[in-house]
Amino acid sequence: MAPIILDKDGKIAYLIMNRPEKMNAFNRDMHQAFIDALIKVKNDSDIRVLVITGTGRAFNAGQDLGETPQEGDYGEVLRKTYHPLLENLLSLEIPVIAAVNGVAAGAGFSLALNCDFRLAHEKTSFVQAFINVGLVPDFGSFYFLPRMVGYAKALELSVLGEKISSEEAYRLGLVNKLIPLENWEQGVKEFALQLAEKPTKAVGLIKKSLRQSFQATLEEMLEMEAHAQKIAGRTEDHKEGVMAFLEKRKPNFSGK
Repeated sequence: MAPIILDKDGKIAYLIMNRPEKMNAFNRDMHQAFIDALIKVKNDSDIRVLVITGTGRAFNAGQDLGETPQEGDYGEVLRKTYHPLLENLLSLEIPVIAAVNGVAAGAGFSLALNCDFRLAHEKTSFVQAFINVGLVPDFGSFYFLPRMVGYAKALELSVLGEKISSEEAYRLGLVNKLIPLENWEQGVKEFALQLAEKPTKAVGLIKKSLRQSFQATLEEMLEMEAHAQKIAGRTEDHKEGVMAFLEKRKPNFSGK
């Protein structure tokens, strides 16, 4: 059974983690298959949104501890597996949605944080499980979590390692939208289609600029804005947006 399934539905790609018997936990095969799928998505100009989700009752339960070496350099493991996956994920200019269909624990929680948007339903839950096995958060969690919820809450979630509900995650700003379970698949698709209709190159520039803003001065960001606006102003989607505005109609963005 393939650990990753990559499906395409028009402008939307679905990357589905497929180890339901292990709650879609990461192992070596999944890491490589995940990276291979991300490369395919990046090279397909027809894809304008990526949805990442899981099969079964979990989104991703983190690292498969059955494959974790009892001794050795965990830092090197991260550098060879999780870091390349994250680099490939963050290199995507299209919007990436984590459709968190169940528990997101440990590295699975980090994976959801690494995405641009997070959707959840009433049975979704999140847990920074690293502390429960004597480890620290990784896979980008130290970067993204405090930026989303602040230092105090990030420390609480990381040190206590307690499960939080989808409602609490939504209140904290970790989840962008709660979708009723009975309307889950359709709700995810509708959200993805909404993003697919946006001017894709502008979305990519927004993603890149916002991430860099945390390390930049105001002067540097003003220059970055000017550079990004120069690029956006030369796109076909900008021309289409102006024409649609003047003609008082809905724009039909092509992603170019």
